[in-house]
Amino acid sequence: MRTFIGTIPLLLDAQLTDEEKMVRDAARDYAQGRLAPRIVEAFRREHTDPGIFKEMGDLGLLGATIPEEFGGGGLNYVSYGLIAREIERIDSGYRSMMSVQSSLVMLPIDRFGTETQSESTCRHWRAAKRSAASA
Repeated sequence: MRTFIGTIPLLLDAQLTDEEKMVRDAARDYAQGRLAPRIVEAFRREHTDPGIFKEMGDLGLLGATIPEEFGGGGLNYVSYGLIAREIERIDSGYRSMMSVQSSLVMLPIDRFGTETQSESTCRHWRAAKRSAASA
């Protein structure tokens, strides 16, 4: 009989590609190293740091599934899910912000906008020069 390992019940890690593991690890490093230290104080002050949006964009955490030619990461949806999971481990609010920016703002522009709109607008949103929260 196999022993149940609570931390990896689905053996997810064994199913990931090397690229997906690198994406997960980069998101985890950011979430634990740069996001987590600021969360408690931000929560106490009821403050959202707009700089976090820019950091996420610079690291490719925003618009991860948007094609590279339009300023996105060109990643698959497994990678997007891994990014969301790592941000969620630290704070669900920032994970929600990341999801809204990536899926409800950038994705429809990419999928249903013109090529010009996708190229200019998605780059703009990913760079976090503007966030959905400020629109």
